[in-house]
Formats: sequence, structure tokens, C-alpha cells
Amino acid sequence: MAEETKKEEQVEAQETQAEATEASQTSEETQEKEVKLAPQQQDPKKFLESFDWHRYEEGIEEVDDEKLQTFEQLVEENFVETLDNDVVEGTVINITEDDAIIDINAKSEGVISLNEFRYNPDLKVGDTVNVLIDVREDSEGQLILSHRKARVIKAWERVNKAHDEGTIVNGLVKCRTKGGMIVDVFGIEAFLPGSQIDVKPIRDYDAYVGKTMEFKVVKINHEFKNIVVSHKALIEADIEEQKKEIIGQLEKGQVLEGVVKNITSYGVFVDLGGVDGLIHITDLSWSRINHPNEVLELDQKLNVVILDFDEDKTRIQLGLKQLSKHPWEALDENLKPGDTVKGTVTVLADYGAFVEVEEGVEGLIHVSEMSWSTHLRSAQDFVNVGDEVEAKILSIDREERKMSLGIKQMTPDPWTDITSKYPVGSNHKGTVRNFTNFGVFVELEEGIDGLIYISDLSWTEKIKHPSEFCKVGDELEVVVLELDVEARKLSLGHKQTKTNPWDKYSKEFAVGTKHTAELTEIVDKGATIDFNEDVTAFVPNRHLEKEDGSKLKKGEEAEFIIIEFNKEFKRVVASHTSIHRQEEEKIVKQAQAKAKEDKKATLGDANAQLQALKDKMNEGK
Repeated sequence: MAEETKKEEQVEAQETQAEATEASQTSEETQEKEVKLAPQQQDPKKFLESFDWHRYEEGIEEVDDEKLQTFEQLVEENFVETLDNDVVEGTVINITEDDAIIDINAKSEGVISLNEFRYNPDLKVGDTVNVLIDVREDSEGQLILSHRKARVIKAWERVNKAHDEGTIVNGLVKCRTKGGMIVDVFGIEAFLPGSQIDVKPIRDYDAYVGKTMEFKVVKINHEFKNIVVSHKALIEADIEEQKKEIIGQLEKGQVLEGVVKNITSYGVFVDLGGVDGLIHITDLSWSRINHPNEVLELDQKLNVVILDFDEDKTRIQLGLKQLSKHPWEALDENLKPGDTVKGTVTVLADYGAFVEVEEGVEGLIHVSEMSWSTHLRSAQDFVNVGDEVEAKILSIDREERKMSLGIKQMTPDPWTDITSKYPVGSNHKGTVRNFTNFGVFVELEEGIDGLIYISDLSWTEKIKHPSEFCKVGDELEVVVLELDVEARKLSLGHKQTKTNPWDKYSKEFAVGTKHTAELTEIVDKGATIDFNEDVTAFVPNRHLEKEDGSKLKKGEEAEFIIIEFNKEFKRVVASHTSIHRQEEEKIVKQAQAKAKEDKKATLGDANAQLQALKDKMNEGK
């Protein structure tokens, strides 16, 4: 029994081994058939799914080298080489509440947050999108993708290509910024300078926000990732060609219609339909204007005449006032010198004022015709810009288009009865109007000015300049000293209105009078003494000697005698030395007189003695 059982086990073992061998052969044949299929006819994903990786890694099931090479070829031809930072195309295969599942034909799918697709709310399964392979596999073996970064990389590639090739790109103006606008180009923010929006000045930047426009990429700063675009560059070339075409058809004197494009302080730019012309401020109106906006406004339509143009520089000079008749030609033919006209002061100058008597017709009032005064002043002293004035026509030249006017002629000439109003010696009050180095001009009334010479301002003060004595606007009392009617000149005096104190000083400080005072100052060649606020005497060096031979010092009080007095030149000379010399001379004279008397007495005694002797002798006889 034991032997039979052993034999049965051997038979079963042989049958099992045969079945295993047969199964193994069948499996190998099947795999060989699959391997022999062309790689493009096999499904690599199905192959990977049916392949027992566990048995392969544990060494339970071996795969020969030929199968491994075939597998590597399948992977190389059907799967993406998922290198980091590569941009590839992927297909949306599923959309969850927060993410989009992207198939990039790799070993596994990637996940991208829907936040990166906010610009595309219509994203759906089956859409093809660009993605960047951020990380091939994270710690969980997940493929990390980025759609936002892929868009940026692709956008920069397109921007660089547009810049290099000079192609036109479309962009959306997003918002205003300092100096220009922000434009979305391929998803990248670019800067559009205000000067590059259009060929004409832009007044309303907000009108461009939200618009899609064509641009040219003019500058890229790769270091700071800055892009500058221009819309103006696209139209400048066309405009230049258009300008040449228009200028080629222009003729001087031709009248065209245009639109005011820009207003500056010096003129107005007019769009003639693709080319600009300039109306200089002097060609806007026959009348004087301070600024072009007094005549025209932006976007105003108007007719202009071509005055000149430069084909090389494409400059066109236009005129507006030339379309109307010159005002001088329409001026009343009956106007003549002596007629009175009214007008408005338009321009002031030092030499006079221009007055517009008719639109575009001006006359000049010279400053000498503004007042009867011979002392000329500035025109601003009489009129201001905008004043309405009435004047008389002095001369008119229609050919030269010049007119001279006068406003002083509207009042009587004050010099007609000057001799009766201001006779020589009469006293008056006047107002200081101006200074010169030699005197003061005083206005007695409008048109009557007189001059006070500096020597006639004060009897006692030594004045170097009239401004030391008075100021403009002061009122002074004056006396008419001289009157020249033909020359229209008045000579006035101020000091003559007061008594000359030197008349009194001529007696008080007469030659020989003595005065006691302090020596005020030591000066060159002598010293000075201030006897009062008006009289200052000079003491020469030789007259400073005292009786003891020393000299007087500053501040020392002594007695002085006046040795010279000149009222006309206000010159006074004093001496201290003469005081004690006079005393010495007096003593000498007294001594001489006494000696003389003594001599006479001695001679008388001798005579008496002689006579007595004679008498005695006679008696003896």
C-alpha cells in the first residue's frame, strides 16, 4: 500500500510539472506574440497596467533584455520626457471643485489649481492648455504642473519674437498710470507712454481704458522684465507718406478746412486731414492778442489759408486773419488829424501806449503827448492796459498804416497863462516828482513842472544829493526865481521861502568878534569849531598855538577871535593864537607909550635943571 501511494504521488507531481511547463510555454508564446507586434500597434498604458511589477521587482518573474528594450522604446515614443521647467501641451481630462486634472501623456497626470484659469471661466474637459513641468515628482510621486508659469514663458517668447521681427501685437489697455497706460500683451503687463498713444496730444486718457488696440513692441528690458509698446509708431510711417502726398498738392494762397488740434502760447496747430499746419499768434487776428485761446478753442473747425510750406521739413505755415479784409482798408476815409477818437489801451511801453481805435487799427500815444509837462515820465504813470481813453489824432498815414495820438490835447495848455499864474517872486506849493543829481523836479499842477537846484534847497545844509533833503511825494514851499515861457521852464527855490540866517550870522560872527567854544575836531591843516548847528569855523594850525607855545587839543575850551567871515560861501575862520598875541601887542604898545612918556619927563627935568643953572649963573654975574 505504501508503495502504491508513493507511485501515485510521483505521477501527480509529474502531471503538475507538465502542466506548469505547458502553462509557462503558453505564457511565453503569448508574450512573444505581444512583443513581436509593432510598438505603435501596442497600448503602452495597457501594457503597464497588465505588467506585474511586484513579481518583477521580487524576482519571481524574469523579463528578458529584448522585452525591456521594447518597453523602453514604447516609453520613449509615447510618453513625454518630463524635464523640470519644460512647457508642454496637456489635455484637461477632469475638473473638480478646486483643480483641473491634466494629461500630458506622461506616466501620471498632473493637477493644477483652478485659480490659474480664472482668466478662462469656460475651461472644460477636452481643452488643450500649455503647462510648465515644475517638479517631475513630489514626495507622493505626483507630477507638479503650472499653467500660469507656462503662459508667462510663452508670452515672453511671443513678445521677444514680435520685438525682433517688428510684428504688430494686440493688447488690452487695463488702466492709467503715471506718465501713460498699462497694457496687457499676451498676459504680460506692458507700459504705453502717454506720448506713444497717438500722434496728436491726448486730453482724455480714461477714454482708452478697456480698449483693445494694436501696438508695436519698441523696447524690452530683460533685466527688469519691462516692456514698452507704442501705438503711435504704427501710424507715424503712414502719416509721413500721407503728409508728403498732401504737401505735394498744396499751393500758396489755397484755402483749406481744418480742425484745431493743439493750442500753445505761440500759435495754434491745425489738422488739415492727416497733416498739421501752424497758425502763428501774429496770423490769428488783425488785433493784438495775448494768447491764442482768446480767438480759438480745441476741436474747432475753421478755414485757413496757406501762407508758406516746406516740402523737405514738411512744415506748413497757415493764416487766419488773411481771410478777412485788413482793418486799415475799412477805416473811415473821413478821419483826419484833429479828430477825436476813442479806444482801448492794448500795449504799454516806456515810450508810450498803443491804443486800438478800431479792430486791428492801432494808434501810438507817445509819452510826450500824455502830459503838458516837459518832464517826461513812463507811460504807466498815465494809463494802464485795458483803459478806455479819448485822444486826438495828431497824424495819420494810411499807406504805412500808422497813426499818432495825443491825450494832453484834450485839456487846455496850462502854459498859455503861465505869466499871470506864476510870476517871478510868487510863492506856491508843489509836489516832489523826481530827482536828478543837480536838483529836484516839483509839480505845481498837471503840466507845470519846475526845477529846484540843489543850491536853492537850504541856506545852511550841505546837500550832496537831493534825496538827502526830501523824498518823492513830499510837498514843498517854493518861490518862482525865473520863468522862460518859450522853453517852458520854471526855476524854483525853496530856501528863498525862509529868511537867510547868515544875514544874522554876519553880524554875530563879524571879523574881530570873540567867542568861547570847545575845539570840535582836528582836521587836515587845522581844526574845526561848531559854534552852532549852522556855523562851523575853521582854525588853521598856526592859530591853534597857546600862549605857552603848546597847541590846543580836541575838546579843549578856549577863546577864539573871528579873523574871516564870508556869507556867500558860508566860510568862517577863527584864531586862538591871535587872542594872546593881541594881548602881547597891547602890553608892548603900553610899554612903548610909557617909555615915551618917561623920556619926555626926563628931558623936561634936565631942561629945568639947565635953566635953573643958567638962572643961577646969571644971578652970579
